[in-house]
Amino acid sequence: MLPERLGADGTTIAVGDPGAPVKVHLYEDPRCPYCKEFETTGGGPRLGEALLDRSAVAEYTLASFLDDRLGGTGSKKAVNALRAALEEGKFVEYHALLYANQPEESVDGYTDAYLLELAGDVEGLRSPRFDEAVRSMKYRAFVAASEEAYERAGGVKEPEGPGTPTAVINGKRIPLEYGALLMERETFARLLQEIHDKPGEWDATTL
Repeated sequence: MLPERLGADGTTIAVGDPGAPVKVHLYEDPRCPYCKEFETTGGGPRLGEALLDRSAVAEYTLASFLDDRLGGTGSKKAVNALRAALEEGKFVEYHALLYANQPEESVDGYTDAYLLELAGDVEGLRSPRFDEAVRSMKYRAFVAASEEAYERAGGVKEPEGPGTPTAVINGKRIPLEYGALLMERETFARLLQEIHDKPGEWDATTL
């Protein structure tokens, strides 16, 4: 089982060995179809392998801007439910399940009922405590703070946030023009391996 924890900043969810040499910080919105592509058929599964062999650690900042852009509350509800899953030590499994069963972006499909239905497929996740946290939006402050952290990550040039998915690897953000590599599973895996094997070269790389 991969260790998972809430970072000291109160918004970053970290998965894997904190001492791993490669740190991949991901910015995602649960309703984002490109995030689903990354997590299901893109680089996400390869990142998962790197977490298991302790060559990488993943950090997640969970945004919810698509609710404001498209209408509805699905992103916020999903982020709240993911935070509740973290409290139960089930973030990794639930995170994967939400993306594997993501509703169409234009459909506000992450309802309480759907989130709880999916949670039933994660052994040991459903409980009165978890269910109440989902239904009551117990972690609404976390949801708001996470969105603010996402927006800050865009800096002055991108006050609404850097876009999703965005990856920052060992402090270097993968720019939009190279974003396709996130979706190419083997290319992403090779990148992680090269950064692991030659960290100095990555540090010296200008993107």
